[in-house]
Amino acid sequence: MTGSAKTHKTRIMVVDDDITNLKYAKTALSEIYDVFTVPSAAKMFGVIDALAGDLPALILLDIIMPEMDGMAAIKILKSGSETRNIPVIFLTSRNDPSSEAEGLSLGAIDYISKPFQPHLLRKRVEIHLTLELQRQTLERQKLDLLDFNENLRRMVEEKTGRMMELQGAILSTVADLVENRDDITGGHVQRTKRQVGILMAALQDFGLYREETVNWDIDLLVQSSQLHDVGKISIRDNILMKPGKLTPDEFEAIKRHTVIGANIIDKIGASVSESDFLRHSRAFAIAHHEKWDGTGYPEGLRGEDIPLQGRLLAIADVYDALISDRPYKKAFSHDEAVSIIIDGSGTHFDPVLINVFKEMKNQFRSGD
Repeated sequence: MTGSAKTHKTRIMVVDDDITNLKYAKTALSEIYDVFTVPSAAKMFGVIDALAGDLPALILLDIIMPEMDGMAAIKILKSGSETRNIPVIFLTSRNDPSSEAEGLSLGAIDYISKPFQPHLLRKRVEIHLTLELQRQTLERQKLDLLDFNENLRRMVEEKTGRMMELQGAILSTVADLVENRDDITGGHVQRTKRQVGILMAALQDFGLYREETVNWDIDLLVQSSQLHDVGKISIRDNILMKPGKLTPDEFEAIKRHTVIGANIIDKIGASVSESDFLRHSRAFAIAHHEKWDGTGYPEGLRGEDIPLQGRLLAIADVYDALISDRPYKKAFSHDEAVSIIIDGSGTHFDPVLINVFKEMKNQFRSGD
Protein backbone atom coordinates (compact mmCIF):
# COMPACT_ATOMS: atom_id res chain seq x y z
CA MET A 1 0.00 0.00 0.00
CA THR A 2 3.00 2.27 0.40
CA GLY A 3 3.12 4.99 -2.28
CA SER A 4 -0.45 4.42 -3.44
CA ALA A 5 -2.71 7.47 -3.58
CA LYS A 6 -5.61 7.58 -1.15
CA THR A 7 -8.91 7.63 -3.02
CA HIS A 8 -11.28 10.40 -1.95
CA LYS A 9 -14.74 8.98 -1.34
CA THR A 10 -17.94 10.94 -1.81
CA ARG A 11 -19.55 11.72 1.56
CA ILE A 12 -23.09 10.50 2.24
CA MET A 13 -25.15 10.97 5.40
CA VAL A 14 -27.79 8.45 6.50
CA VAL A 15 -30.27 9.67 9.11
CA ASP A 16 -32.57 7.10 10.78
CA ASP A 17 -33.63 6.36 14.36
CA ASP A 18 -33.41 2.60 13.69
CA ILE A 19 -29.84 1.42 14.36
CA THR A 20 -30.42 -1.67 12.22
CA ASN A 21 -31.29 0.45 9.22
CA LEU A 22 -28.18 2.60 9.78
CA LYS A 23 -25.91 -0.47 9.91
CA TYR A 24 -27.61 -1.96 6.88
CA ALA A 25 -27.16 1.23 4.85
CA LYS A 26 -23.55 1.66 5.91
CA THR A 27 -22.73 -1.94 4.97
CA ALA A 28 -24.32 -1.46 1.56
CA LEU A 29 -22.62 1.86 0.79
CA SER A 30 -19.34 2.20 2.70
CA GLU A 31 -17.27 0.27 0.18
CA ILE A 32 -17.95 3.06 -2.34
CA TYR A 33 -18.80 6.11 -0.21
CA ASP A 34 -17.71 7.82 2.99
CA VAL A 35 -20.86 7.14 5.05
CA PHE A 36 -21.91 9.11 8.15
CA THR A 37 -24.73 7.50 10.12
CA VAL A 38 -26.81 9.73 12.40
CA PRO A 39 -29.62 8.45 14.72
CA SER A 40 -31.87 11.54 14.62
CA ALA A 41 -32.65 14.64 12.61
CA ALA A 42 -31.73 16.91 15.50
CA LYS A 43 -28.26 15.33 15.73
CA MET A 44 -27.93 15.58 11.94
CA PHE A 45 -27.76 19.38 12.19
CA GLY A 46 -25.09 19.13 14.89
CA VAL A 47 -22.98 16.87 12.68
CA ILE A 48 -23.44 19.23 9.72
CA ASP A 49 -22.24 22.14 11.86
CA ALA A 50 -19.24 20.10 13.01
CA LEU A 51 -18.28 19.30 9.42
CA ALA A 52 -17.52 23.03 8.99
CA GLY A 53 -18.47 23.31 5.35
CA ASP A 54 -17.32 19.85 4.24
CA LEU A 55 -20.93 18.89 3.68
CA PRO A 56 -22.31 15.57 2.47
CA ALA A 57 -23.03 15.20 -1.23
CA LEU A 58 -26.31 13.40 -0.43
CA ILE A 59 -28.54 12.82 2.59
CA LEU A 60 -30.71 9.70 3.04
CA LEU A 61 -33.35 10.89 5.51
CA ASP A 62 -35.92 8.78 7.34
CA ILE A 63 -39.38 10.32 7.50
CA ILE A 64 -40.77 8.87 10.75
CA MET A 65 -38.52 9.79 13.68
CA PRO A 66 -39.19 11.03 17.23
CA GLU A 67 -38.62 14.67 18.23
CA MET A 68 -38.18 15.86 14.61
CA ASP A 69 -39.51 13.95 11.63
CA GLY A 70 -38.08 14.01 8.11
CA MET A 71 -40.60 16.56 6.82
CA ALA A 72 -39.64 19.10 9.47
CA ALA A 73 -35.95 18.36 8.92
CA ILE A 74 -36.04 18.91 5.16
CA LYS A 75 -37.75 22.27 5.64
CA ILE A 76 -34.81 23.40 7.77
CA LEU A 77 -32.29 22.00 5.30
CA LYS A 78 -33.89 23.76 2.34
CA SER A 79 -34.07 27.07 4.22
CA GLY A 80 -30.35 27.14 5.00
CA SER A 81 -28.02 28.92 2.58
CA GLU A 82 -25.31 26.24 2.98
CA THR A 83 -27.58 23.19 2.98
CA ARG A 84 -30.38 24.03 0.57
CA ASN A 85 -28.61 22.43 -2.40
CA ILE A 86 -27.81 19.10 -0.72
CA PRO A 87 -29.94 16.41 -2.44
CA VAL A 88 -32.24 14.59 -0.02
CA ILE A 89 -33.71 11.13 -0.55
CA PHE A 90 -36.41 10.07 1.88
CA LEU A 91 -36.34 6.62 3.46
CA THR A 92 -39.79 5.27 4.24
CA SER A 93 -41.64 2.08 5.09
CA ARG A 94 -44.94 3.72 4.11
CA ASN A 95 -46.77 3.33 0.86
CA ASP A 96 -48.51 6.68 0.98
CA PRO A 97 -48.73 8.68 -2.29
CA SER A 98 -49.90 11.86 -0.56
CA SER A 99 -46.95 11.72 1.84
CA GLU A 100 -44.57 11.19 -1.07
CA ALA A 101 -46.09 14.16 -2.91
CA GLU A 102 -45.61 16.33 0.16
CA GLY A 103 -41.98 15.32 0.48
CA LEU A 104 -41.26 16.00 -3.18
CA SER A 105 -42.91 19.40 -2.89
CA LEU A 106 -40.61 20.21 0.03
CA GLY A 107 -37.53 19.45 -2.07
CA ALA A 108 -36.83 15.72 -1.79
CA ILE A 109 -35.51 14.20 -5.02
CA ASP A 110 -36.68 10.62 -4.48
CA TYR A 111 -38.08 8.00 -2.10
CA ILE A 112 -36.48 4.67 -1.21
CA SER A 113 -38.66 2.09 0.48
CA LYS A 114 -37.51 0.13 3.51
CA PRO A 115 -36.35 -2.53 3.84
CA PHE A 116 -34.08 -1.86 0.87
CA GLN A 117 -32.02 -4.16 -1.29
CA PRO A 118 -28.28 -3.29 -1.15
CA HIS A 119 -27.71 -3.28 -4.91
CA LEU A 120 -30.83 -1.18 -5.51
CA LEU A 121 -29.82 1.25 -2.78
CA ARG A 122 -26.36 1.63 -4.28
CA LYS A 123 -27.79 2.10 -7.76
CA ARG A 124 -30.32 4.76 -6.68
CA VAL A 125 -27.62 6.63 -4.80
CA GLU A 126 -25.26 6.39 -7.77
CA ILE A 127 -27.90 7.72 -10.18
CA HIS A 128 -28.78 10.71 -8.01
CA LEU A 129 -25.15 11.60 -7.32
CA THR A 130 -24.50 11.47 -11.06
CA LEU A 131 -27.49 13.74 -11.68
CA GLU A 132 -26.30 16.13 -8.98
CA LEU A 133 -22.81 16.21 -10.45
CA GLN A 134 -24.31 17.00 -13.84
CA ARG A 135 -26.45 19.74 -12.28
CA GLN A 136 -23.43 21.28 -10.61
CA THR A 137 -21.45 21.06 -13.85
CA LEU A 138 -24.25 22.74 -15.78
CA GLU A 139 -24.51 25.43 -13.11
CA ARG A 140 -20.77 26.10 -13.30
CA GLN A 141 -20.95 26.18 -17.08
CA LYS A 142 -23.89 28.57 -16.86
CA LEU A 143 -21.95 30.86 -14.53
CA ASP A 144 -18.87 30.59 -16.74
CA LEU A 145 -20.99 31.44 -19.78
CA LEU A 146 -22.56 34.41 -18.00
CA ASP A 147 -19.10 35.56 -16.97
CA PHE A 148 -17.81 35.07 -20.51
CA ASN A 149 -20.78 36.97 -21.96
CA GLU A 150 -20.27 39.80 -19.48
CA ASN A 151 -16.56 40.00 -20.32
CA LEU A 152 -17.40 39.87 -24.02
CA ARG A 153 -19.99 42.63 -23.59
CA ARG A 154 -17.44 44.82 -21.80
CA MET A 155 -14.85 44.12 -24.48
CA VAL A 156 -17.33 45.00 -27.24
CA GLU A 157 -18.39 48.15 -25.42
CA GLU A 158 -14.77 49.19 -24.87
CA LYS A 159 -13.84 48.46 -28.48
CA THR A 160 -16.96 50.23 -29.74
CA GLY A 161 -16.17 53.18 -27.50
CA ARG A 162 -12.62 53.37 -28.85
CA MET A 163 -13.90 53.11 -32.42
CA MET A 164 -16.45 55.85 -31.78
CA GLU A 165 -13.72 58.06 -30.28
CA LEU A 166 -11.52 57.39 -33.30
CA GLN A 167 -14.43 58.03 -35.66
CA GLY A 168 -15.21 61.28 -33.84
CA ALA A 169 -11.59 62.37 -33.99
CA ILE A 170 -11.33 61.60 -37.72
CA LEU A 171 -14.65 63.29 -38.36
CA SER A 172 -13.66 66.44 -36.49
CA THR A 173 -10.32 66.50 -38.31
CA VAL A 174 -11.99 66.26 -41.72
CA ALA A 175 -14.55 68.91 -40.77
CA ASP A 176 -11.76 71.20 -39.54
CA LEU A 177 -9.85 70.57 -42.76
CA VAL A 178 -12.85 71.74 -44.78
CA GLU A 179 -13.41 74.80 -42.61
CA ASN A 180 -9.73 75.75 -42.59
CA ARG A 181 -9.91 76.01 -46.37
CA ASP A 182 -12.76 78.50 -46.00
CA ASP A 183 -11.81 81.13 -43.43
CA ILE A 184 -15.03 83.01 -44.18
CA THR A 185 -17.34 80.45 -42.54
CA GLY A 186 -15.33 79.45 -39.46
CA GLY A 187 -17.32 77.49 -36.87
CA HIS A 188 -20.14 76.77 -39.30
CA VAL A 189 -19.89 72.98 -39.00
CA GLN A 190 -20.13 72.93 -35.21
CA ARG A 191 -22.98 75.43 -35.13
CA THR A 192 -25.07 73.58 -37.71
CA LYS A 193 -24.35 70.30 -35.93
CA ARG A 194 -25.78 71.77 -32.73
CA GLN A 195 -28.84 73.13 -34.52
CA VAL A 196 -29.57 69.84 -36.29
CA GLY A 197 -29.48 68.21 -32.85
CA ILE A 198 -32.03 70.74 -31.54
CA LEU A 199 -34.41 70.11 -34.43
CA MET A 200 -34.04 66.33 -34.30
CA ALA A 201 -34.67 66.16 -30.56
CA ALA A 202 -37.80 68.28 -31.01
CA LEU A 203 -39.03 66.02 -33.82
CA GLN A 204 -38.86 63.08 -31.44
CA ASP A 205 -40.57 65.00 -28.64
CA PHE A 206 -43.41 66.07 -30.94
CA GLY A 207 -43.72 62.61 -32.54
CA LEU A 208 -43.16 63.92 -36.07
CA TYR A 209 -41.76 61.77 -38.89
CA ARG A 210 -41.76 58.96 -36.34
CA GLU A 211 -41.97 56.13 -38.88
CA GLU A 212 -38.89 57.39 -40.72
CA THR A 213 -36.77 58.12 -37.65
CA VAL A 214 -37.82 55.44 -35.16
CA ASN A 215 -34.62 53.42 -35.68
CA TRP A 216 -32.26 56.38 -36.00
CA ASP A 217 -29.42 56.78 -33.53
CA ILE A 218 -29.73 60.51 -32.94
CA ASP A 219 -26.18 60.99 -31.63
CA LEU A 220 -24.85 59.25 -34.73
CA LEU A 221 -27.10 61.35 -36.97
CA VAL A 222 -25.92 64.61 -35.41
CA GLN A 223 -22.26 63.57 -35.65
CA SER A 224 -22.64 62.66 -39.31
CA SER A 225 -23.95 66.14 -40.16
CA GLN A 226 -20.37 67.40 -39.85
CA LEU A 227 -19.55 65.95 -43.26
CA HIS A 228 -22.21 67.93 -45.12
CA ASP A 229 -19.64 70.26 -46.72
CA VAL A 230 -16.87 67.70 -47.21
CA GLY A 231 -17.14 68.19 -50.99
CA LYS A 232 -15.68 71.70 -50.60
CA ILE A 233 -12.28 70.02 -50.32
CA SER A 234 -12.30 69.80 -54.13
CA ILE A 235 -13.42 73.38 -54.82
CA ARG A 236 -10.66 75.71 -56.03
CA ASP A 237 -9.37 78.22 -53.47
CA ASN A 238 -10.02 81.23 -55.70
CA ILE A 239 -13.72 80.32 -55.69
CA LEU A 240 -14.10 78.96 -52.18
CA MET A 241 -12.34 81.90 -50.54
CA LYS A 242 -13.47 84.63 -52.91
CA PRO A 243 -14.41 87.66 -50.73
CA GLY A 244 -16.94 89.07 -53.22
CA LYS A 245 -20.01 87.87 -55.04
CA LEU A 246 -19.56 84.77 -57.18
CA THR A 247 -20.03 84.85 -60.96
CA PRO A 248 -22.65 82.46 -62.42
CA ASP A 249 -19.88 80.07 -63.52
CA GLU A 250 -18.26 80.21 -60.08
CA PHE A 251 -21.58 79.55 -58.43
CA GLU A 252 -22.12 76.53 -60.68
CA ALA A 253 -18.69 75.26 -59.63
CA ILE A 254 -19.35 75.67 -55.93
CA LYS A 255 -22.75 73.99 -56.26
CA ARG A 256 -20.86 70.84 -57.23
CA HIS A 257 -19.63 70.43 -53.65
CA THR A 258 -22.87 68.55 -52.88
CA VAL A 259 -22.25 65.90 -55.53
CA ILE A 260 -18.53 65.77 -54.79
CA GLY A 261 -19.28 65.24 -51.11
CA ALA A 262 -21.68 62.38 -51.86
CA ASN A 263 -19.07 60.80 -54.14
CA ILE A 264 -16.40 61.02 -51.43
CA ILE A 265 -18.69 59.28 -48.96
CA ASP A 266 -19.61 56.66 -51.58
CA LYS A 267 -15.91 55.88 -52.02
CA ILE A 268 -15.55 55.40 -48.27
CA GLY A 269 -18.61 53.14 -48.33
CA ALA A 270 -17.07 51.01 -51.08
CA SER A 271 -14.22 50.09 -48.71
CA VAL A 272 -16.28 49.33 -45.60
CA SER A 273 -19.61 47.72 -44.84
CA GLU A 274 -22.69 49.89 -45.19
CA SER A 275 -23.47 51.87 -42.06
CA ASP A 276 -26.10 54.29 -40.81
CA PHE A 277 -23.33 56.83 -40.27
CA LEU A 278 -22.37 56.86 -43.94
CA ARG A 279 -26.01 56.80 -45.04
CA HIS A 280 -26.78 59.89 -42.92
CA SER A 281 -23.56 61.61 -44.02
CA ARG A 282 -24.34 61.11 -47.70
CA ALA A 283 -27.90 62.41 -47.29
CA PHE A 284 -26.63 65.53 -45.53
CA ALA A 285 -23.97 66.12 -48.18
CA ILE A 286 -26.14 65.66 -51.26
CA ALA A 287 -29.42 67.21 -50.12
CA HIS A 288 -28.79 70.20 -47.84
CA HIS A 289 -29.23 72.69 -50.72
CA GLU A 290 -32.42 71.15 -52.08
CA LYS A 291 -35.59 73.23 -51.66
CA TRP A 292 -39.11 72.15 -50.77
CA ASP A 293 -40.53 73.64 -54.01
CA GLY A 294 -38.00 71.82 -56.23
CA THR A 295 -35.83 74.84 -57.11
CA GLY A 296 -32.77 73.71 -55.17
CA TYR A 297 -29.72 71.75 -56.25
CA PRO A 298 -28.12 69.45 -57.27
CA GLU A 299 -31.12 67.27 -58.25
CA GLY A 300 -34.08 69.65 -57.97
CA LEU A 301 -35.90 67.32 -55.59
CA ARG A 302 -39.27 68.42 -54.28
CA GLY A 303 -41.11 67.97 -50.96
CA GLU A 304 -40.59 64.71 -49.10
CA ASP A 305 -38.52 63.35 -51.97
CA ILE A 306 -35.74 65.37 -50.34
CA PRO A 307 -34.10 63.23 -47.62
CA LEU A 308 -35.16 64.35 -44.16
CA GLN A 309 -31.51 64.86 -43.24
CA GLY A 310 -31.18 67.44 -46.01
CA ARG A 311 -34.39 69.21 -45.00
CA LEU A 312 -33.17 69.47 -41.41
CA LEU A 313 -29.75 70.78 -42.36
CA ALA A 314 -31.20 73.26 -44.86
CA ILE A 315 -32.75 75.21 -41.97
CA ALA A 316 -29.60 75.10 -39.84
CA ASP A 317 -27.39 75.96 -42.83
CA VAL A 318 -29.42 79.01 -43.89
CA TYR A 319 -29.88 80.24 -40.32
CA ASP A 320 -26.13 80.14 -39.73
CA ALA A 321 -25.42 81.90 -43.04
CA LEU A 322 -27.91 84.65 -42.17
CA ILE A 323 -26.51 85.42 -38.71
CA SER A 324 -22.88 85.37 -39.90
CA ASP A 325 -20.87 88.24 -41.38
CA ARG A 326 -19.80 87.80 -44.99
CA PRO A 327 -17.66 90.10 -47.18
CA TYR A 328 -20.75 90.82 -49.25
CA LYS A 329 -23.21 91.30 -46.33
CA LYS A 330 -23.56 92.07 -42.65
CA ALA A 331 -24.94 89.53 -40.24
CA PHE A 332 -28.68 89.57 -39.67
CA SER A 333 -30.01 89.54 -36.12
CA HIS A 334 -31.50 86.36 -34.69
CA ASP A 335 -35.03 87.74 -35.05
CA GLU A 336 -34.42 88.79 -38.63
CA ALA A 337 -32.99 85.38 -39.51
CA VAL A 338 -35.95 83.62 -37.87
CA SER A 339 -38.41 85.77 -39.85
CA ILE A 340 -36.65 85.03 -43.17
CA ILE A 341 -36.65 81.29 -42.50
CA ILE A 342 -40.30 81.23 -41.48
CA ASP A 343 -41.15 83.13 -44.66
CA GLY A 344 -39.49 80.30 -46.60
CA SER A 345 -41.97 77.70 -45.32
CA GLY A 346 -43.41 75.73 -48.23
CA THR A 347 -40.94 77.17 -50.74
CA HIS A 348 -37.42 76.72 -49.41
CA PHE A 349 -38.22 74.67 -46.30
CA ASP A 350 -40.36 71.75 -45.14
CA PRO A 351 -43.47 73.32 -43.51
CA VAL A 352 -43.54 70.62 -40.80
CA LEU A 353 -39.96 71.39 -39.85
CA ILE A 354 -40.66 75.12 -39.88
CA ASN A 355 -43.39 74.57 -37.29
CA VAL A 356 -40.79 72.77 -35.17
CA PHE A 357 -38.30 75.58 -35.80
CA LYS A 358 -40.84 78.13 -34.56
CA GLU A 359 -41.07 76.27 -31.26
CA MET A 360 -37.29 75.89 -30.91
CA LYS A 361 -36.08 79.17 -32.46
CA ASN A 362 -34.80 80.64 -29.20
CA GLN A 363 -32.51 77.64 -28.71
CA PHE A 364 -30.83 78.53 -32.02
CA ARG A 365 -29.33 81.63 -30.41
CA SER A 366 -25.63 81.07 -29.93
CA GLY A 367 -24.89 79.76 -26.46
CA ASP A 368 -28.55 79.11 -25.46
